[in-house]
Amino acid sequence: MNPTSQHDMSLGSQKPATERLASLDQFRGYTVVGMLLVNYFGDYAACAQVLKHSHDYCSYADTIMPQFLFAVGFALRLTFGRRMQTQGSSVAYARMIRRLLGLVLVSLVVYTVDQRAATWEQLKELNVWQIISEPIKRQWFQTLMHIAVTSLWLLPVVHRPARIRVAWMVGSAATHVFLSYCFNFAWTNTPPNAIDGGPFGFLTWCIPAIVGTLACDYFVQPRDSRENQPRSVGPVVLAAMGLMLLGYVMSCPTRLYDVPESQRETLVKSKLADDPVWPTPERIHAKRATSAFTALLAEPPFVKPPNETERKWNYWMMSQRAGTLTYLTFTAGFSLLVFVLFYIVCDVYKMQLPFFRTFGTNALVAYILHAMVSSAVQPFFPKDSPAWFAYMGLGIFFLITWLFVKQLEKQGAFLRV
Repeated sequence: MNPTSQHDMSLGSQKPATERLASLDQFRGYTVVGMLLVNYFGDYAACAQVLKHSHDYCSYADTIMPQFLFAVGFALRLTFGRRMQTQGSSVAYARMIRRLLGLVLVSLVVYTVDQRAATWEQLKELNVWQIISEPIKRQWFQTLMHIAVTSLWLLPVVHRPARIRVAWMVGSAATHVFLSYCFNFAWTNTPPNAIDGGPFGFLTWCIPAIVGTLACDYFVQPRDSRENQPRSVGPVVLAAMGLMLLGYVMSCPTRLYDVPESQRETLVKSKLADDPVWPTPERIHAKRATSAFTALLAEPPFVKPPNETERKWNYWMMSQRAGTLTYLTFTAGFSLLVFVLFYIVCDVYKMQLPFFRTFGTNALVAYILHAMVSSAVQPFFPKDSPAWFAYMGLGIFFLITWLFVKQLEKQGAFLRV
């Protein structure tokens, strides 16, 4: 989550090291703050719907994790290049793999698993898959594990030209659609439900990560650059808007899964569509015959769609649980747009928030600590508390977490894997 504290030259080149971008730490800090907000507050009655994970559309809460992957891709593009230049490719690969495997180990420790059997005799009756299937599908594959596995997936191409990285991204996305068609979409949405796309989520989580590497190529400049001027943000804003629009357009087939009112009582028990990834010709023809063009347009992102009684869950909705292509494409563009805003504020106008810097430079510590702080604070603030009391608990939670991370910052203690 905080792969580096120094920025290096873009990968595979012989150009000198680059100036540090304040915007990356500020962007990462903002993302950590957003994570703290939605993780602590999401289950409270006073929490707005847009701050909650719903798994059938893109809420504000669902924009947070893609921003982590965007920042990871950006930083990975820099740090791996430095090591290839100074240590050689074999040493650089070995060191990066060790670090990422270390993050895998950290995630296995942080994300605890319920006891698999109460006694030795019960454990002997289980096979290996029965023991590990639920942790693999659910507990182990959360944020840190997805960052580690996605980074490992990107290593073969992170130092390659942009066209190779984009081809890798497209191929990964296509593979995810194929696996979802074969089994993965239904599997991730079958109890126990997967978290953040499950073990195959890296195939689409690499979309914001690779977009992060492309942003790195554009924004990072060498220290001896004679221009040393801020980059024009216009082309990047257009690229970000294009990705967001592409994600939305790809989500419009979700309207094919609207349930006619006459069939709602019959299908009320099923949440998932029978053909959730590749709609049947009959479904397409029926929609075209009975609907106007506007009825083929999906709700905009951040607007909650009808429930599963009126629309069956399908691959084309924006779902963080299933790690769908539409969701990660839209949020990759959204992450890029948010980063551009931080670039303008921090690197063009030279303004920063110390609050974001504290969390951004020690993101892994903040991530690990926030669960412990939350478990200490939440017992005193019931989930049905009135808004003023719930927000007071949120403030206390933020204050305690910030005090811990700030003290480590003052001591120069930073946890990085």
